[in-house]
Amino acid sequence: MRGRGTRWAAVAGATAVVLLGAGCGTGAGAGGGGSAFGRETVHAEIVGAVEKAGLPKSDLAGPGGAGGTGSTPRPAPSTERERLEERVTACTAGWQYVGPPVDGSRRDFEEAVDALVGQAWTEGNRQVEKVGEEGDTMVGVTLKKRGWTLLARHHDVKQGLVVDMISLQATEDACMNKFTEQELDSLFGKDRERP
Repeated sequence: MRGRGTRWAAVAGATAVVLLGAGCGTGAGAGGGGSAFGRETVHAEIVGAVEKAGLPKSDLAGPGGAGGTGSTPRPAPSTERERLEERVTACTAGWQYVGPPVDGSRRDFEEAVDALVGQAWTEGNRQVEKVGEEGDTMVGVTLKKRGWTLLARHHDVKQGLVVDMISLQATEDACMNKFTEQELDSLFGKDRERP
C-alpha cells in the first residue's frame, strides 16, 4: 500500500505546489475560458460549493480566481519551467485552504464534494489513506464534468505542523492533453502517475 499511496500523495502534492506557486496565470492559454463551460464557470462552481459547505475562508490565490489578499502580480516567466507553469495554470481552476485545523473541516469537505455532484459533476475514484504513523489522513476524490477533471483533497495533519490542507483543483482535459510527456515530467516529476 505504501508504494502506490506514497506516489499518489507525492503527485498530488507536486501538483498543488505547481498550482499554488503559479498563482492565477493569465488565463489567455488554451483553457482561458473560450467555451461556455470554461475556466471562470468551473471556478465559480468550485467556490460556490466551498461557500455552501461552509469551508473556511481562504486568502490563498486559487487558479482561475482572483489573487489572495495582498498578492502581488507574478512577473513574466523567464525560464522554461515558469513558462510551463503558466501554461498549466491556464488549464486550471481551483480553490485551496492551508491553515489551522477547523472543526468539522472533513465533514465540510465532503459537503463541498456533494455540492459539486449536485451540479452534475460525476464522482469517480475515491481514496482514503493513512499518511504516516500518527493518524494523519488524506482523502482524494476525482470528479468529472464536460471535459474537466477535478481532484478534491483533504489532508488532516495532526502531528508536527498541525494544519488542515484542503484543495479542489480542476484541469481542462483538452488543454492538459496538449502537454508532451517530457513537459509533464518536468512539471510533476518522472514518478507521477499516468492516466
